[in-house]
Amino acid sequence: MPPITRREFVRSAALAAAATQMVSPMRAAAATPAAAVPPAAPRKPLPEDAAELHWLDAAAPAAMTGATWGVPWPRGKHAKETAFALRTADGQPVPVQTWPLATWPDGTLKWTGHAIPADAPGAANYEIAPGAAAAPPRALRTGETAEAIEVDTGVVKCRIAKKGAVLVESITRGGREILRGGRLVCLRQASAEPAANGASVREEFVGAIDAVTLEQRGPVRAVVKIEGRHAIANGGRAWLPFVVRLYFYSGGEAVRVMHTFVFDGDAAKDFIAGLGLRFGVPMRDALYDRHVRFVGEGAGLWAEAVQGITGLRRDPGAAVREAQIAGQACPPLGEWDRRVTDRLKYVPVWGDFTLVQSSADGFEIRKRTKPGQGWIGAGCGRRAGGTGYIGGVSGGVAFGLRNFWQSHPAQLDVRGAGGDEAEVTMWLWSPEAPAMDLRAYHDDLGEDTYAKQLDALEITYEDYEPGFNTPHGIARTSELMLWALATTPARERTIELAAAVRAPAVIVCRPEYYHSIGLFGTCWGLPDRSTPAKAHIEDDLDFYFDFYRKQIEQRHWYGFWNFGDVRHTYDADRHVWRYDVGGFAWDNSELSPDLWLWYSFLRTGRPDVFRVAEAMTRHTGEVDVYHLGRFRGLGSRHNVQHWGDSAKQVRISTAVYRRFYYYLTADERVGDLMHELLDCDERVAAIPPGRKIGRAEGDKRW
Repeated sequence: MPPITRREFVRSAALAAAATQMVSPMRAAAATPAAAVPPAAPRKPLPEDAAELHWLDAAAPAAMTGATWGVPWPRGKHAKETAFALRTADGQPVPVQTWPLATWPDGTLKWTGHAIPADAPGAANYEIAPGAAAAPPRALRTGETAEAIEVDTGVVKCRIAKKGAVLVESITRGGREILRGGRLVCLRQASAEPAANGASVREEFVGAIDAVTLEQRGPVRAVVKIEGRHAIANGGRAWLPFVVRLYFYSGGEAVRVMHTFVFDGDAAKDFIAGLGLRFGVPMRDALYDRHVRFVGEGAGLWAEAVQGITGLRRDPGAAVREAQIAGQACPPLGEWDRRVTDRLKYVPVWGDFTLVQSSADGFEIRKRTKPGQGWIGAGCGRRAGGTGYIGGVSGGVAFGLRNFWQSHPAQLDVRGAGGDEAEVTMWLWSPEAPAMDLRAYHDDLGEDTYAKQLDALEITYEDYEPGFNTPHGIARTSELMLWALATTPARERTIELAAAVRAPAVIVCRPEYYHSIGLFGTCWGLPDRSTPAKAHIEDDLDFYFDFYRKQIEQRHWYGFWNFGDVRHTYDADRHVWRYDVGGFAWDNSELSPDLWLWYSFLRTGRPDVFRVAEAMTRHTGEVDVYHLGRFRGLGSRHNVQHWGDSAKQVRISTAVYRRFYYYLTADERVGDLMHELLDCDERVAAIPPGRKIGRAEGDKRW
């Protein structure tokens, strides 16, 4: 076969998708459902004003933390004020909270947002229809004063400050404080390379609150939005604007944290050497009843005690050892072998623990007794789950960072576990990695006029212009989880928590339902293999997605600023994608792969397609778009660096790429991204896309 360009490749995929509609005019009833969608259980016919729902991953999550999703409705079906009730497939009422997301031109509901509690029945299928919603058994309550917002899920209580450097003052459970002093931290250094003496001077910033908003309060779900900037404690410089959202569900012991920051520094002077969330955990139990957990790859678990009593020269007794390994309270000291209890003071107490994911294929666990003492290698592996635990038999905190290895370098730290309070830092950017370097990858190469820039475009396909290749205004969003637990979780439970971090619970409708409404246009059809020609089209579509999914893994398209994007064009001579050639490197939504992926999900319901599309939406909406400054509201065309190209355009930032995820999940952050574009036409007028055309001196081509 002759070489095929990526433009031809993606165009073929789009044409194949459209062909499924043109080849067959048959609607949902005649199409074959995607194999990835779980078959519906036998049941009575669904009422015409209802919608059927199921879990994206087929089964209810083992660690339920609550769930939020969106449902579309046919035009004219439901008035905007309609209330909805949720039931399991066998008719059991399920508490639900509902709010409108969008309306049709006639004012009827087009999309509704819904949420269920953390203690909702874990059915495989649900049905939502007009009606009175069941009340949650433990209704979520919120309170607000001038100083703080308080949220009570019925299991845990959280107090969120309205000013200062501490965002989450405390989380309590059963009247006992489990977490305290939740705050943001940032390390900055003035250069990417160490000084001549090998030292790097770092400044520490903490998140300072500017505004706190209780965005949603209800019996099932509450959302608190915190806005601010990172500042030096002594009142000096404030930079790196942030938005942190905290999500609570009735009956829940977990808090979901959505963390967004915008880079507003000077790429040549401001190098982020660490960025994360830090909090304290009171430690009350005996040293041998305190436990540390780190989840490795898959179901792998590193689990030890702060003061280990296994492997000693003298055996404390099988019951003692088994209790500590299980994370349960050890028997009273009087039941131990006295040869151990009399010498327990000589058994080291390990206070500090670190898990570092330095690349997509390697993590390391280390521990030490205390500052000033040496670190000991404790374990290593390939891809950590990004979930840990610190606490004791009387309570502790499980914590997790989603896409931990995919968004390397990441790090989890526990400090002072042998004292009265342990300190946990969830590093989004590891302080052990080289500082974040956002400088342009080349100088201007002499391209100081439009004529030279257009000429250079002919060879590297890079649209360069001085001052345009800046990261000032790009953003990054991360998802974190915190559980305030009554005791150390069992090993199996810890793995379930990690699974909830890796793939949060998502509820969706069936492809046939989405298609029947004419959702996001009518140019797409459902999978249909009823003839050889149609089967060939479906095979092609499967091939296109599977090819890119495998390339993400094979080519390691991972990293803090890269995860979610794909490459633009292949270099057949070097047998690599053109990662270092001007405008041929990162794709940045060129030819709309975002649309391709979301339409692929809508027509098939495949979970793997959803996750790839989700990662792309997070990336392209944050990293490839400017959120403040001169280019606010515009996106950057494809380039070696996501922000490097001087073509700043709405075709990259357009809300059409975000709306799928927003309406399917009711995600507030993606809603922010869409609202940011309301005045993007003003930016287009200020920075016209065709400003170089016909204006370059001596240019005869236009």
